[in-house]
Amino acid sequence: MPRTLIVEADGGSRGNPGPAGYGAVVLDPETGEALAEAAEFLGTATNNVAEYKGLVAGLRAARALDPEARVHVRMDSKLVVEQMSGRWQIKHPDMKPLAAAARAVFPPEQVTYEWIPRAQNKHADRLANEAMDAGKNGKQWEPRDSRAALDTAAAPARSAAARAADEAAEVAEAPEVAEAPAPGWGAPDLGVPATLVLLRHGETALTPQKRFSGSGGTDPELSPAGRRQAEAAAVSLAARGTIQAVVSSPLRRCRETAEAVAARLGLEVRLEEGLRETDFGAWEGLTFAEVRERFPDDLDAWLASAAVAPTGGGESFEAVARRVAVARDKLLARYTGRTVLVVTHVTPIKTLVRLALGAPPESLFRMELSAASLSAVAYYTDGNASLRLLNDTSHLR
Repeated sequence: MPRTLIVEADGGSRGNPGPAGYGAVVLDPETGEALAEAAEFLGTATNNVAEYKGLVAGLRAARALDPEARVHVRMDSKLVVEQMSGRWQIKHPDMKPLAAAARAVFPPEQVTYEWIPRAQNKHADRLANEAMDAGKNGKQWEPRDSRAALDTAAAPARSAAARAADEAAEVAEAPEVAEAPAPGWGAPDLGVPATLVLLRHGETALTPQKRFSGSGGTDPELSPAGRRQAEAAAVSLAARGTIQAVVSSPLRRCRETAEAVAARLGLEVRLEEGLRETDFGAWEGLTFAEVRERFPDDLDAWLASAAVAPTGGGESFEAVARRVAVARDKLLARYTGRTVLVVTHVTPIKTLVRLALGAPPESLFRMELSAASLSAVAYYTDGNASLRLLNDTSHLR
């Protein structure tokens, strides 16, 4: 079973906006021991910004300890807890990128949130005050020799006036949010979703032979057939007229496919490293049958568990899912409410579909994605996703 870690985070602003800082602590749930602390003076910021930055810092500290851990976040900010739990929408422009940054640290299914009273969040509150005090003296917070001790006398508690200001800040933010509906029919208008149109690259010389071709191999170019496929996709997408931006894996076959579409649409191609294909290690360039013959035990283990990497330093599907989720959240933060063409590979596309559906890792082996096929996922402001298209090849006929 994966390890569980507790993250407690807090943030404050003396003025709102005013001198601000955050504090976060990672705790062992069995012993209550402080495993890691983080705090920072932010300069002038609002209380809500400080709260979110404390959350991000706490999650990153937990990830540094164990990226596979289950994380339970406890905060005294009702706003942050409800928004990150998906029950309230996030409308404030300052909050959206911070929430995206928080979601990018761990896969969403590994993190849960709980609201706690301020009196139960003393450790993180103390760290936030220490950070603000350090900033007042022109310094940044530095960890103490003993992180585990909760010395409530070490730093002055936040004043009643400051506490009241914090509460008022959350009330002021409340009109900017609304309870998110449960998935289903009859939901209120959630605005224009961000839509990722997922285009698998055209064929290379390796594609018809069904050879493993990831990010650790030869980085092949499109074959003549692949270039025709890319152009057909470009014609179809131009006719639809909905694409507003083009993002691509940095690998050559994707860049060439993306450039063919972008040239017809009059757009530029933006590269995203997180969209590259899996590194298949020693299996690069081999067929499935050849891998079965040479590495039978390794192949069986890989098929049985998403945590297992291919032979010779390859990349597990779990690792791919983490970086693809980070890339997805970056795109959603950057292209809110827009339709973006994402040119990438089989595994990243299947992973985005799997995550959107909440499907288990083994579903990766139950999807078919043809070369130059189109899929699409829409992402709404309440955190829900909707699969709209999968493996469409009508433009190639």
